[in-house]
Amino acid sequence: MKNFPSIIPIFPLNGVIYFPKTNLPLNIFEQRYLDLVNDTYRKDKLMGMVQSQKSGSEVYRIGCLGKISDLQKSKDGRILINLTGLIRFKILEEIKNDKLYREFKVDYKNFEIDLKNISEEKSTEELMDKAKIFFRKNGLLLNWREFEKLDKMQKINTLSMISPVTNEEKQKLLEALTAKDKIETLENIISFYLHDVNYNNQTIQ
Repeated sequence: MKNFPSIIPIFPLNGVIYFPKTNLPLNIFEQRYLDLVNDTYRKDKLMGMVQSQKSGSEVYRIGCLGKISDLQKSKDGRILINLTGLIRFKILEEIKNDKLYREFKVDYKNFEIDLKNISEEKSTEELMDKAKIFFRKNGLLLNWREFEKLDKMQKINTLSMISPVTNEEKQKLLEALTAKDKIETLENIISFYLHDVNYNNQTIQ
């Protein structure tokens, strides 16, 4: 596995769940995160995104490492970046520093799957059919023709990232270890919203 940094700067952001093989545009304007982006861009362009919890300064333990693939500075001092997801990580501990932003020691060993092209171990046809209904019922437009050009994991991660479900449900999807687990979890979540499950959480055919 590629050697990723064990200590990374992290941008905690409530309500934003970020997945490998997806792209996340960010509009940076707070000084601490301007510092983070500038430092990161000069170093290795690698930074972590993690969801902050509802209270205090606590963050979830699983996040995603991304690489700044595009950076533009605006005249009013903001920085616009595009972050490309690489691999998930588990937070081990926070590292004390004298910077405005936070840094954490992280571990990637449980998430090597993020770097591989997965096989068709589980069909996504039923999930895609339900996702189209789910999006349509929520008034969400997606260019499904372009979407079909993505590889399997990009499809699953993109749906996980943009689906209109709760932050807790998206975090659960982020923490699913295997592609099979993620597909089944996403299908169960969407089925629940479509009222297509019974009380034993078994899909009704």
